[in-house]
Amino acid sequence: MKFFQNHFKHNGLFVIMFLISVISIITVSIIITWTTFRMSEQFFIDKFSITNAKVMNQVKDSFESYNYSIVLASNNILQSGTIRRIMTEEQSNAQKMRSYFQMSEQMKRTKSNVDAYETEIIVTGVNEMSYATNRSYWLITDEELQSHIMTENSLKNPKRLIYQYDQRNENTNSANDAQFIVASKPLMERISGNIYGMMYFAIQESEIRNFYNSHTSTGNDVFILDKTGTIVSSNKTELIGDEANNLLHYAKENEQKNNDYIIANFMGTDQIIFMEYIPSFDMYLFNLIDKKTAIGDLINKKQIVLICICIVAIALIIVFLISRRMTNSLSTLVKQISDASKFDFDQYVSVSGTYETMQIGKAFNSMLDELHDYLEKLVLFQKQKRNAELAALQQQINPHFLYNTLTSIKFMIQQGGKGEAEETINSLISLLQNTIGNGSETISVEQEINNLKDYVLINQKRYGDRIKVNYLLSPDCVDQQIPKLILQPFIENSFFHGFNNKTSGFINVMVWQEKGTLICEIMDNGDGMEISSNKLPKTKSKKQHFTGIGVRNVNERIQILYGNQYGVSISSNLGEGTRVKITLPISEI
Repeated sequence: MKFFQNHFKHNGLFVIMFLISVISIITVSIIITWTTFRMSEQFFIDKFSITNAKVMNQVKDSFESYNYSIVLASNNILQSGTIRRIMTEEQSNAQKMRSYFQMSEQMKRTKSNVDAYETEIIVTGVNEMSYATNRSYWLITDEELQSHIMTENSLKNPKRLIYQYDQRNENTNSANDAQFIVASKPLMERISGNIYGMMYFAIQESEIRNFYNSHTSTGNDVFILDKTGTIVSSNKTELIGDEANNLLHYAKENEQKNNDYIIANFMGTDQIIFMEYIPSFDMYLFNLIDKKTAIGDLINKKQIVLICICIVAIALIIVFLISRRMTNSLSTLVKQISDASKFDFDQYVSVSGTYETMQIGKAFNSMLDELHDYLEKLVLFQKQKRNAELAALQQQINPHFLYNTLTSIKFMIQQGGKGEAEETINSLISLLQNTIGNGSETISVEQEINNLKDYVLINQKRYGDRIKVNYLLSPDCVDQQIPKLILQPFIENSFFHGFNNKTSGFINVMVWQEKGTLICEIMDNGDGMEISSNKLPKTKSKKQHFTGIGVRNVNERIQILYGNQYGVSISSNLGEGTRVKITLPISEI
């Protein structure tokens, strides 16, 4: 997990760019594919509608042709005086026999108009005379005809030839033989308007179906609907007689929009619906094409999707390689820059990649150069400062210390103490050599203790030995390097300020190692003092007899050399003495 987090951290720009590219490419591909499907479907439907319109016109012409034949036949009947006479006059049985013969002859001429179609003609008169060309074709009685809804509808519109649907339920060989479309019209005198009978032209639905049957196929269906929404004819024979109000609703909506076709749902399936109104029949002609069946074979969606997936995959590979190439140099540069602060400022970054990356790399390297120059100057300044401070310390030897020491030596010689004088002179010479003559910044613990012993010896010769000094050094510390003159200021303080009230005492100087550090401790049992925690006491230069080196100065020197974790700490109590602890790093010998 951490590997992926680090990998994402250093390649965040690439990951974001690549994800944005992936989302964009996939989105555009989906939109293009969907648009292609839609445009292809629309193009197919538009082209198909042109062809289908011709087919619909052919079917419509067939209906009109049939209607024309029926109109000719009906006019022939209406114009026949013989038929009018037969259907209006009261007749004897002998006259009826002659009338049937005359009707037969008349109807032969009339039926010649509809010989192209298998149609039965029935004529009924107000005198209850009736004549049928083929009684077995449309099985309906004269009594039923008189009360039939078709007769009622025709009497309401006596001047129109009305086509209506009739379903016979008895005495038929098959369902197809029981479904009829019947054209009916009253026999009406043209001048007086008197109705003297009815004429019916019945044709089986299967005959009507022949008008369009050759244009249907699986998924390509034709429906004929009357004004009530009843399916009066269709190649889907199981639906004949059912109501299809939604188709009728589509037809009425399209009358206002006048579209060539609509795409709508019929019986749970999306259909391309073409529709025509047949005025002579007062019916609607519908051609329904199953959209899935029609377009499914036209467009190979699976193949198109596979092609799109291949194109998207190739595009993603190209985007991946280009994005990787563009961001790799930047990611590498960022990683080099982030690592620079972890190691050192000498780690320059490689200048490569794009123009922008190269410019950033050059700017970073230039910044490192300037930083190096600044650090070198800073280090040199700090070194010069420390040397100047050390030199200043070494120059701060109080002349009175020398005057008094030399005066003390003079009195020793006058009083015959040549041995003491010689010992004091040797200590003074050694002290001056190690402080003034030695320009090194650090010395060993042993050398620092020897200087301290010389300083203590000189002071004891001058002021007496009421203050005893003890030295306790761990053997593993004598060769450790420490800054020069860091113990003397605290011995000096103890000598001249720690025993003002007490007449005698001792000072212990201890050096040991503890937890990887070098500890130097100066402890006295003198007067002690009041100090605030974590604060070093200020020294007064006028009371410093040897160097004037302050306690704070020693602390600052140590922290400049080794850091703030090292330095001086002092603890003291009035009447109990003072303890000074100096913490230093252990140097490698």
